[in-house]
Amino acid sequence: MKPIQTIRIDHVQINVTDITRARQFYGGLLGLSETPRPDSFDFGGCWYRIGDVDLHLVIRDPEPLSARHFCLWVADVHAAAQSIEAGGYPVTWDAKYKINGVGRFFVFDDDQNRIEVQGSDGTGTSRWG
Repeated sequence: MKPIQTIRIDHVQINVTDITRARQFYGGLLGLSETPRPDSFDFGGCWYRIGDVDLHLVIRDPEPLSARHFCLWVADVHAAAQSIEAGGYPVTWDAKYKINGVGRFFVFDDDQNRIEVQGSDGTGTSRWG
């Protein structure tokens, strides 16, 4: 059997309960660019384009708190943390599992979706950014 040739992650989907509030967080606070959804979708939600990957928000019932998450790489991780905190969302820096050259923190949206935010810590030792 021929192995599957995976090319990329196309999208990540998360559940939200209030699309207006979610748009304020993802489009307003995080500054993501909303992109159109297919006309055939008859359920609530919105999409955001991040590089070559889409983030799909779909209106569904709340889910239990979880450690699962997706991660955004940002140009300035410290400025991002300041903006998010100024928007009323606490951030938690991860010092326990330090990645060489990377600063990273976690934040929860209003529906308790966990988001990791990473960027260079300024040491120039990261292999990623």
